[in-house]
Amino acid sequence: MISAIIHGFILAFGLILPLGVQNVFVFNQGATQPRFSRALPVIITASLCDTFLISLAVLGVSVIVFGIPWIKFTLLLVGVLFLAYMGFVTWKSKSNTSSSEANALSPKKQIAFATSVSLLNPHAIMDTIGVIGTSSLSYSGMDKLGFALACITTSWIWFIALALVGRQVGRLNNSGGFITVLNKISALIMWGTAIYLIFTLI
Repeated sequence: MISAIIHGFILAFGLILPLGVQNVFVFNQGATQPRFSRALPVIITASLCDTFLISLAVLGVSVIVFGIPWIKFTLLLVGVLFLAYMGFVTWKSKSNTSSSEANALSPKKQIAFATSVSLLNPHAIMDTIGVIGTSSLSYSGMDKLGFALACITTSWIWFIALALVGRQVGRLNNSGGFITVLNKISALIMWGTAIYLIFTLI
C-alpha cells in the first residue's frame, strides 16, 4: 500500500504542476484577494472538483462515459468555447486602481469560475482519466484506495500552496500594473489551451 500511496503522490504532482488554466486562476485569486481567507472559496472548489474527477477516474465511470464519441466531442467543443470566452473576459479585465482588490472576485464568482475551469477543461479531464484512471487499474482494494487518496491529498495541498504563493506575490506587487500583466498571461494560457483542443477536434 505504501508504494501505491507514493505512486499516487508523484503522479498527481506531475500532472498538476504544469501551468494550466486552473492553476493560473487559483494563483490569480490568491494574489488579488485582500486576505488569504477570502481565497478559500476558489481553493475548496478547485480541490473538490479534482476530488470528484479523480474519484470518477479511479472508479472507472469516466472511462465508460468518455468512451461515447458524441459526449467526448461535445465536452471538447464546450471547453473550447468556454476557454475562448474566459480568455476574452480575462484579457479585458484590468485594475482601475492601485490596489489588487479591484480584481478580487466575490465568493459566488470564485466558486462559479473555479467549477468552470475545473470541469469544463477537457485537457485536465483527459489527463485525469487517461493517466490517473489508467494507473489505478494496477491496484485493487486498499491499495487502490490509498492511491486515490494520495492523488486527492496532493491536489488539496497544491491548491492551498498555490494560493498562498499568489498571496505573497500579490502583497509584494500590490499594483494595478502587476494584476493587469497577470491577467494577460492568464488569458494567453486559456487561448493556448483552446487552440490545442481545436486541434484535437480536427
